[in-house]
Amino acid sequence: MSSHYFIDTHTLLWHLTKDPRLGRAAGQILNNSNSRLFLPAIALAEALFMLERKTGLYALTETQLLERLYQDDWIEVVTLDEGIIAKTLDCTAIPEMHDRQIVAAAVLAQEAGVDVAILTRDANITQSGFVACAW
Repeated sequence: MSSHYFIDTHTLLWHLTKDPRLGRAAGQILNNSNSRLFLPAIALAEALFMLERKTGLYALTETQLLERLYQDDWIEVVTLDEGIIAKTLDCTAIPEMHDRQIVAAAVLAQEAGVDVAILTRDANITQSGFVACAW
């Protein structure tokens, strides 16, 4: 099992709202204080956009999401930078831009020698084979 986990957008929202669609393994990892959790900035931006656009779909507001993220150090936000953007050029098997950036961030960590997995059930990510996935 990996020691560092990158979180995709739906995983974040489903965890924070206790949505039953969250995978059992992903939930255990997110609730384990020993897990190193990373949230690509693009996933955070996408989550905030979804909350803004789909008011009432989630039992969470944009402000509540940000407060929860910053109330403690349970998740580290990974800044979107030129390295991640460049790495997306290697991830063309993934058609969606946000997903490419999430994967690219995890791939860069993996290439730096970090044992990583992405917490996702997204078929485009899981089937790409770029990084291990847990759900």
